[in-house]
Amino acid sequence: MRVLVTRPAHSATRTAQRLRDMGHEPLLLPLRQPLHDSAAALAALATTSGAVAVTSAEAVRVVSALGEQLHPHLARPLFAVGETTAEEARSLGFRLVASSQGNGRDLADLVATQGADGLLYLAGWPRAETFEAGLRELGIRFSIAECYRMQPIVPDPAEIDAIFANGHPDAILFYSRQTAEDFFRMPELLSTEPEHSGIRLLCLSEAVAKAVPAALRKNVTISPMPDEKSLLSLL
Repeated sequence: MRVLVTRPAHSATRTAQRLRDMGHEPLLLPLRQPLHDSAAALAALATTSGAVAVTSAEAVRVVSALGEQLHPHLARPLFAVGETTAEEARSLGFRLVASSQGNGRDLADLVATQGADGLLYLAGWPRAETFEAGLRELGIRFSIAECYRMQPIVPDPAEIDAIFANGHPDAILFYSRQTAEDFFRMPELLSTEPEHSGIRLLCLSEAVAKAVPAALRKNVTISPMPDEKSLLSLL
């Protein structure tokens, strides 16, 4: 099966290998790239104490650039959405890592069970505010440090032509609402997606699926859990 991956290049490379291991042919078309602000992350860590939360592995990659400056903070509890992000944090040296298996609201519930008041949220932009809304609803005090931005990438038309030269992909993977919006906003990509195409549009969550045009909603399948293992199980 030919599978189009729209996530950022760093993550897409690993996804591509997983797809090859499953016997599929990955096609990579990154539509966003991260712009890191490690200084903002360091300043926030230096002026807070207690638990840290991340809702994306991108935030872990930001603090990985801090090197020895991160060492004093590795004993702080860290809460993460998804086991993949949690494993990245552990590999970086964080010793007290807990993860939720759902979305940001599930992470907020996990934080509440641990009594982690005064939390530091290392966040990106743009982002869904599900986690923040959950924390507010639960009465948990927190601060936010925006330490990365996901910037849109405009693919070269030749790159798009090369991907679709041998026909349409059998499936397209969408990991974020922003990326799905980027995809369906581009005329070059829309022209490759006739309304009656049989391409499967596999979305990480209901929120991501909302970015798919109404004419193509019949092609959408939503992952049973918002993690890559569940998403790839749909193939």
